[in-house]
Amino acid sequence: MLDIELPGSEDIASDLEEQVMGLIINSGNARSCAYEALSFAKQGNFLKAEEVMQEARAALNEAHLVQTKLIEHDQGEGKTKMTLVMVHAQDHLMTSMLARELIAELIQVYKRLSEK
Repeated sequence: MLDIELPGSEDIASDLEEQVMGLIINSGNARSCAYEALSFAKQGNFLKAEEVMQEARAALNEAHLVQTKLIEHDQGEGKTKMTLVMVHAQDHLMTSMLARELIAELIQVYKRLSEK
């Protein structure tokens, strides 16, 4: 996972691409972990599924931190240049968050089925 500090406002344009890549990488890692957890749940390994879901949560937290810093810098004033890559990164984050939430529910279904 990436630990990214946003630069001062004078440097934000030059480092925006790096920040956006942090969103994409961490979001992708989160989604990969969530699907890996689902595979463990299908096999009945719920302890490992939970462990990997925690990794997914940590990756999403990193991505969300970057997103929050970008939003704080922008302050709703359009200071941050909006690019197609930025839109892609936001889409990546949102779909990863949704995947993690849905997979968490599916894991619970697998748990209940295994108890019967």
